[in-house]
Amino acid sequence: MQKFIHPHALVESAQIGDNTKIWAFAHILPQAQIGADCNICDHVFIENNVIVGDRVTIKCGVQLWDGIRIEDDVFIGPNVTFTNDNFPRSKQYTEDFLITTVKQGASIGANATILPGLTIGKNAMVGAGAVVTRNIPQNAIVIGNPAYITGYVSQTSVKQPTKFEIPQQDLPQVIALPVKGVKIYKLPIIHDMRGSLSVAEYGQYLPFIPRRYFLVFDVVSKEVRGEHAHITLHEFLVCTKGSCSVVVDDGINSEEIVLDSPNIAIYIPPMIWTVQYKYTKETVLLVLASDIYKPEDYIRDYDEFIKAVKKI
Repeated sequence: MQKFIHPHALVESAQIGDNTKIWAFAHILPQAQIGADCNICDHVFIENNVIVGDRVTIKCGVQLWDGIRIEDDVFIGPNVTFTNDNFPRSKQYTEDFLITTVKQGASIGANATILPGLTIGKNAMVGAGAVVTRNIPQNAIVIGNPAYITGYVSQTSVKQPTKFEIPQQDLPQVIALPVKGVKIYKLPIIHDMRGSLSVAEYGQYLPFIPRRYFLVFDVVSKEVRGEHAHITLHEFLVCTKGSCSVVVDDGINSEEIVLDSPNIAIYIPPMIWTVQYKYTKETVLLVLASDIYKPEDYIRDYDEFIKAVKKI
């Protein structure tokens, strides 16, 4: 195999992929597995029970402890800290280290800290200095301590929120999004001296007969809700107070919509992955659903959602 190992590196493993470069003062233990076309920079330490995929970049000062799994095309910035034991004690050793997985295409910024046993989703981006205490969804952008979601990425670029301004026409308007079947509805709103009213009826503004409703409120703004798709359920979302952002994804196209008015609604058909976040403190989100609650109608794993979409 063609690979480069700096003369000042200590590489005890024979499982090093083709075209991988290992630079000065890196130390790789005998059972570690390193894929092809990787770049392992100065002062990187990799323990035995570690698997690194192909085309991975690990910058200076990173330690990968037992139980770390790095998939293909991952970037790990300088001095990122991984952990593998929730309750470490000197001279006390656990038999089974927690498995931490960084999924394909994810990036972790300099000096971030990753707690043990977590999964960083595919294409996610962890900001510099973030402290990751929970699993990160696919494509999410997280910052802070503890890390929270501030946005989502689309392939290699940040997806900016698409805010639909309320049209000035008196008649209601329906806007079809690039995401399959998803539509924005402008509902009628009536003002008088007693207050304001907004309404939707089946066959006029409301595209299905609801069998259930629920309200989402008192959400801490850093929390994320949704993160699932439905197999057969239709939903109609109206932010009756405050504002929140809704991400809709059909497996090919994705959009982020800001709901910030009680006469703007979003219709979400089956087999659309949805996420709601960026709640303001006073937000009340009304969700009308086409059926009663059925746990078997949920797809809660994004990879499973993509597999299901491909079968349609």
